[in-house]
Amino acid sequence: MVADPGHFHAPLVLKSMYKGVSPKVFVYAPDGPELKDFGTRVNSYQQRAENPTKWELAEYRGPDFINRMIAEKPGNVLILAGNNGKKTEYILTAVQHGINVFADKPMAINTDDFKQLETAFAEADKRGVLLYDIMTERFEITSILQKELSQTPQVFGAQQIGTPENPAVTKESVHHFFKYVSGTRLIRPGWFYDVEQEGEGIVDVTTHLIDLVQWACFPEQVVDYKKDIRITSARHWTTDIKPAQYRESTGLPGYPDYLLPRVNADSILQVYSNGEINYQLKGVNVRVSVIWNYQPPEGGGDTHFSVMRGSLARLEIRQGADQKFKPELYIFPDKNGPEFSAALVKAVGELAGKYAGITVEPIPDGYHILIPDALRAGHESHFAQVTQNYLKYLKNGRLPEWEVPNMLAKYWLTTTAKKVAGK
Repeated sequence: MVADPGHFHAPLVLKSMYKGVSPKVFVYAPDGPELKDFGTRVNSYQQRAENPTKWELAEYRGPDFINRMIAEKPGNVLILAGNNGKKTEYILTAVQHGINVFADKPMAINTDDFKQLETAFAEADKRGVLLYDIMTERFEITSILQKELSQTPQVFGAQQIGTPENPAVTKESVHHFFKYVSGTRLIRPGWFYDVEQEGEGIVDVTTHLIDLVQWACFPEQVVDYKKDIRITSARHWTTDIKPAQYRESTGLPGYPDYLLPRVNADSILQVYSNGEINYQLKGVNVRVSVIWNYQPPEGGGDTHFSVMRGSLARLEIRQGADQKFKPELYIFPDKNGPEFSAALVKAVGELAGKYAGITVEPIPDGYHILIPDALRAGHESHFAQVTQNYLKYLKNGRLPEWEVPNMLAKYWLTTTAKKVAGK
């Protein structure tokens, strides 16, 4: 089942077929352009020449779509990717009725939502259903290899602690309001610019960054937000959107009434889409930040920058113009020499057994991991990978022990940081 698919991540889950999953997809939503866009994108996957999908969509359109879905309950898994204003409420309602939920991030955009999300996880546990968020970035190859090398002591050494001013782990993501997805121009819903419905940047994209930090620094370990996380600072700031940009990206003639309080005297819409959180995770100082620009540079797209500092080396992911906007992984040792070089070559050779074709080349001051195109699946392909993981958990009837507490830690951190930034 799919409810109110207002975000393009909903059709991306259906870009592939899955073994053991019925082709019948029941869609419940209000009528309007968002539902139409969802159908158009799913249909484009059906019509492609190579490996077309075979989903059978059945739509219910109406304002009472959630109640209708609960009453009919034609499926046992609900996909949620849309307006975040009521998403947590939909999650809780679904699990209370024994429905598994596979939700796009964020699952909570404020502290009230977080309390409701805690209740939803408790209900899911009680009713034996699985509530899980769609963390696609764990399947990006440079993030995978950065994690692998950070767990290789002869290359990375020990994870450094750092300070709030000079954190040991840094992750920054740059996103864009106007872009193309699956080869077609993305039309943003009007509410995407409303932080009360979409959520601020500090509670949205940062979920991926925080998830990667937990996943890489403390793999398969429980993170308890009540004792393992301490926020040292948080801030947020706006992106200025011009009237013409709003019209271009949404297809709407002008700002809806709910956005007018955030429009200044020059008709500029000010969106709190940018944010930074400095915090300590099990004592390690971390900085995550998200920046939203209107449009990417020529040939560019959304980008990811990441640093992990160990006692022997620094692992960096860069994705700028010098990398032709493709993520690349670099290793910068504190003390370079034959001994370190041999250790790195050996480690990469062993990893090549799992990730075929990777090699390493020397560069000034360090090394560059060469990654074959076959391992660069791309963001859209990651949705199939995370969905297959979720289906495996459904078949087993449970999530890994660390997943639920770590999801709660993630959303406690984002929603609490938003509150701190607001002050």
